[in-house]
Amino acid sequence: MEHEEDDRPERAEPLSDAEREIIQDTWGRVYENCEDVGVSVLIRFFVNFPSAKQYFSQFQDMEDPEEMERSSQLRHHARRVMNAINTVVENLHDPEKVSSVLGLVGKAHALKHKVEPMYFKILSGVMLEVLSEDFPEFFPTEVQQVWSKLMGAVYWHVTGAYTEVGWVQVSSSAV
Repeated sequence: MEHEEDDRPERAEPLSDAEREIIQDTWGRVYENCEDVGVSVLIRFFVNFPSAKQYFSQFQDMEDPEEMERSSQLRHHARRVMNAINTVVENLHDPEKVSSVLGLVGKAHALKHKVEPMYFKILSGVMLEVLSEDFPEFFPTEVQQVWSKLMGAVYWHVTGAYTEVGWVQVSSSAV
């Protein structure tokens, strides 16, 4: 790991105890509506970044957000995304568990699904947008900054798994 081609920091910026508490508190409120929030996040992601749909044969041809909302496959994936984040949030006190969970997510998306890693960064941004819009009382600027730090750590761990499996960018023309 002498030098990597991207600007990947040596490690993710650690969260303080206070930051972990903020994340866990706000997440508890979000997770009460996890499926609906996850669906909102994925719909915005696919509407704003339609190239991301190429990885989902079941709904890659859907254009209409209402049709996406009714898709059982999209709802299923939304639950999986939200449950993965829930596992991370519940285990913020255990960095090895977080690293393990996100490593599995990264490896699956790199090897099995062949998803370009930049979509994780885009999805993180979309998720932060949706959370701050749907839960403005729980996501003032300072809380958004803490969540942004968490999403940076998530992205760091996921892209680390891509590096570990020897990911080579498939093509930038699809994006």
